[in-house]
Amino acid sequence: MKRTAFFISDGTGITAETLGQSLLAQFETIDFTKLTRPYIDSVEKARAMVQQINKAAEQDGARPIIFDTIVNQDIREILAESEGFMIDIFSTFLSPLEQELTSHSSYSVGKSHSIGSSTNYMERIEAVNFALDNDDGARTHYYDKADLILVGVSRCGKTPTCLYMAMQYGIRAANYPLTEDDMERLQLPAALKKYKDKLFGLTIDPDRLTAIRHERKPNSRYASFAQCEFEVREVENLFRRENINFINSTHFSVEEISAKILVEKGVERRLK
Repeated sequence: MKRTAFFISDGTGITAETLGQSLLAQFETIDFTKLTRPYIDSVEKARAMVQQINKAAEQDGARPIIFDTIVNQDIREILAESEGFMIDIFSTFLSPLEQELTSHSSYSVGKSHSIGSSTNYMERIEAVNFALDNDDGARTHYYDKADLILVGVSRCGKTPTCLYMAMQYGIRAANYPLTEDDMERLQLPAALKKYKDKLFGLTIDPDRLTAIRHERKPNSRYASFAQCEFEVREVENLFRRENINFINSTHFSVEEISAKILVEKGVERRLK
């Protein structure tokens, strides 16, 4: 079965997409075509959006699923005229909250989205900059400012995990790739020993690592199964010897990996 799902917002679409993706993931037998449509912030854009929705309905022979976080009432009414099945994320959750708190939300009074907290915004930006500046073992002398340092073989998912934690939680995460030289020494690199309490390991199935590396450097020793299997085995042995917690990233999303790391390390989110 094939269905189209739209994530529609008058902002970035991150909220609609994140929650919508999580809900759709519970229906594994359905093949969803997922389309994110941010900044639908005018009547004209809404009407054009309705045409896209109706076209998808005609092609699929079924109503598209629409997850939206539109604040403007006029735009919502236009979208409601489409042939899609609408799930208004804000009203679904805010209505019962308004009743419980006996207070109207910004959504109900038609207030546009804004950067709610300048402190949160700056924390997020600084965390992303930190992750980029301290990616792939760069600038190890800044590790004293890190909340976390992810370690593992090359291409096991360290960078996207660091960036996600920065964007979502304001966590300042660095990452350090363990090389073949590190494995031969059978101990942590000198740059990491001082910060052992901040370390968390990522590992990955060798066959998956081979496929990822092959896309970057086809038919190379770096991408060979033998090399990937050797590196993963030795790094996991190193994690066990040094009592470094680690998880296998192969079958988890970056959201799941990040959540598991924060729970296991007991790191508090900086964004409130």
